[in-house]
Amino acid sequence: MKSLKIGMLASALALASTPAVAQYQGSDGVQFLKAVQARDASKAEQLIADHPTLINTKDLGGDTGLIITIRASDRDWTALMLNKGADPNDPGANGDTPLIAAAKAGFGDAIGWLLGLGARVDGTNKSGETALIIAVQQRDARMVKALLDAGADPDHADAAAGYSARDYANRDQRSRDIQKLINDKKPKAASAAAN
Repeated sequence: MKSLKIGMLASALALASTPAVAQYQGSDGVQFLKAVQARDASKAEQLIADHPTLINTKDLGGDTGLIITIRASDRDWTALMLNKGADPNDPGANGDTPLIAAAKAGFGDAIGWLLGLGARVDGTNKSGETALIIAVQQRDARMVKALLDAGADPDHADAAAGYSARDYANRDQRSRDIQKLINDKKPKAASAAAN
């Protein structure tokens, strides 16, 4: 009997110390992610109403519902997730932030929404890539401009190749408009020296 009580107490303490998101990885978390993937708004909203922390539940691959909807370029569901409090900085698989996922998907509207909700403009994934590096590689001038206007650092180098957004832009002669946008942003060292 005493060992049963100690075991129950240990289980309760372990659960209490577990982050709220992980606590709901059980059936409610699974049901929530299934509702997101099936685009079942009534089920998803009911689960969030019962357990608000479910909004940031991750699937087994590490993606949140927000990243799932961003990768699908689903405007309605991305807006729903953000309006329900999804974390605009919570990374998913490969460390991709929602902003990086939006850049990879070419989902420009999500870029603006995420930045407006405090997404870290220079957040990186496991390869050291930023949303700006991805936008340059995608040759999406509109996203590049939005990210630069939000303060993205064009000189942050990725870990894989050691190239920055400026390097990628200068190496790709097919996108002169992006090259100009990037090169109009003075390197931080040059900007500091001028002041």
